[in-house]
Amino acid sequence: MSDLERLWDEIPVGPAPVAAIVRRGAAGRPPERRRRVVRPLVRAAVVGSVAAAFVVGVMVGQPTDDGAGPGAGPLPAQPPPIAPAAFHGDLQAAASCDALLDHYVERALELVGPHGWDTYGSYEQNARMTRDLDAVAGPTSSEAEAYGSVSSDTGTNVQEAGVDEPDHVKTDGELLVRVRDAELSTYDVSGDAVAELGSLDLGDLRDAEILLAGDTVVAVGTIGRLASPGTRVVTVDVADPVSPTVVETVDYDSALLSARQHGGDVRLVLSAGLPSLDFVQPRRRGGTWRERNRAALRANRAVVRETTLVDWVPQVTTAAGREQLVACGDVAIPRAELALDTTAVVGFSAASPTELSTLGLAASAPVAYESADHLYLATQADPWGCCWDTVSRTRTTGSTGVTHVFDFALDGAGASYVGSGEVEGALADRWSVDEHDGVLRLAVGPTQETGDFSSIVTLEAQDDELVEVGRLDHVGDDETIQSVRWFDELAFVVTFRQVDPLYAIDLSDQTAPRLGGELKIPGFSDYLHPLGPHRLVGMGQGPGAGGRWGAQVSAFEISDLEAPRRTDVHAYAVGTTALAGQDPRQFTWLPRERVALTVIQRGDTGYVSVLTFDRGRIAERLVEVEHGRDVSAVRLVPLPGDRVALVTGEDVEMFPL
Repeated sequence: MSDLERLWDEIPVGPAPVAAIVRRGAAGRPPERRRRVVRPLVRAAVVGSVAAAFVVGVMVGQPTDDGAGPGAGPLPAQPPPIAPAAFHGDLQAAASCDALLDHYVERALELVGPHGWDTYGSYEQNARMTRDLDAVAGPTSSEAEAYGSVSSDTGTNVQEAGVDEPDHVKTDGELLVRVRDAELSTYDVSGDAVAELGSLDLGDLRDAEILLAGDTVVAVGTIGRLASPGTRVVTVDVADPVSPTVVETVDYDSALLSARQHGGDVRLVLSAGLPSLDFVQPRRRGGTWRERNRAALRANRAVVRETTLVDWVPQVTTAAGREQLVACGDVAIPRAELALDTTAVVGFSAASPTELSTLGLAASAPVAYESADHLYLATQADPWGCCWDTVSRTRTTGSTGVTHVFDFALDGAGASYVGSGEVEGALADRWSVDEHDGVLRLAVGPTQETGDFSSIVTLEAQDDELVEVGRLDHVGDDETIQSVRWFDELAFVVTFRQVDPLYAIDLSDQTAPRLGGELKIPGFSDYLHPLGPHRLVGMGQGPGAGGRWGAQVSAFEISDLEAPRRTDVHAYAVGTTALAGQDPRQFTWLPRERVALTVIQRGDTGYVSVLTFDRGRIAERLVEVEHGRDVSAVRLVPLPGDRVALVTGEDVEMFPL
């Protein structure tokens, strides 16, 4: 019995009308074009406050399936339903498995064309053809960047302090674990020299990266076909590092968008994409081109109508068997017409990788950002007003130039839905997102709903809404955002067209972001890192001697927001690239030594650039360390005692500072 039902049961008026309250609170609201996206769930005076408190507090991930209906395909036995669903407002839980399947089919019919999913064709042309068929056949069933100032406890340069990210290398200060291809290796790094201890073959795992929680390594990688990859999680016991042992293997039939670690808990965000179906192609002969295409479209729409939930909702496979990953009642259907996909959030303890807390979104939300206590999923608005979705690789039914954001509170491995909001502008990736003091901050680029400029937008949770409380426009007119560095009460934004403007943003009043000073210099910085409260380093590209471009590093003095200044710049050789702009894990800041270690590439050769900062001046030396494809695998891992491990493609050794 739910809290709402228990309280209602004290009044002799019959069973609690939970479903009716949810439907009534959601009725009569337009799905799009609202600044305040989420409306209060319950308006009824008698039970409104009770229902709202209950809904906000319920943890998503509990089974709420109503049972599989006809055509839903084989599904595992699931516990009896509980009520009410944790979703509300702009995210509504499916009323049943039948209703969820109807939603997928109805949306999918808008995306299918004569050649299958409309990945390259004209949506408008297929829509017209679809309307023609409906008239005949009748109705159908329904990564700007923000980074922490120090490495994580496991040695990785991460976006958010306290939120670890996977990498090829992890350490606890004495044991170092690395993965290369599908081989996991352990090393003793407690002394002045590195000693290899053991290794383990991870089988057919591809593109593996690892997390470290005590004596447990969580390896996350790709399996299956390149066109439709799945995700495999292998947990390995390294209590005896000489003989690492596989504990569990869990397979998901969805692609990995994000993996994060909070203490001993791991959270994955997965994208199922559109299913691979047996679509036909238009015949080459017989009838006119239009007749052949209409026949193929009719056949492909029939294929879509025959799909089951197995085609749409992700599946998970463990040693116990294969089952549906997210219960039907835990898949949220958005009111807005977002790109079709199934985004799944999966949480588990590293010690219990098969005990899953799950929720789903029947839409594409490819941007995932995690703070210490919240997960934000966001859509990506098309800046040009078209309708292309990069994750599901299809054209959607339209683009409004608006980014939708969904907020989930974190509790251990679980998550509960808080609310949602929307922002005019395009969110590039997770580096454009930050949270401070309960306020979500976004750096968004231009769309058809804005002018040709970027903006800083702040949103705050009010009841179950994410409400826009502050906005600063005209951050770099006619320019694109290259990087963002968020501090507690300020931000620095680098935009670029011909020169590199560094904008200082005052966020001391998050309801009124204010533009401070502006610094224009040649080139651009695509990675920013703080060197304490008053200094900033930027890694990027710029002109060197003779005006030819290569990598460059800039030191900035930022103590005066009205007048940021560049105190020094070092230009590398022509044709070089600062790889931290592509992967921030190739930048390591050692605050005690005031030394930064980063990777510079020229041709197929990789160098470690040792950067020493003293009173705003830069001293630099290069050390050649790697060649070929392994340059991207180079890591500089900080260790206790002012030591640094250098990890290259083949070796792990101490790096002399």
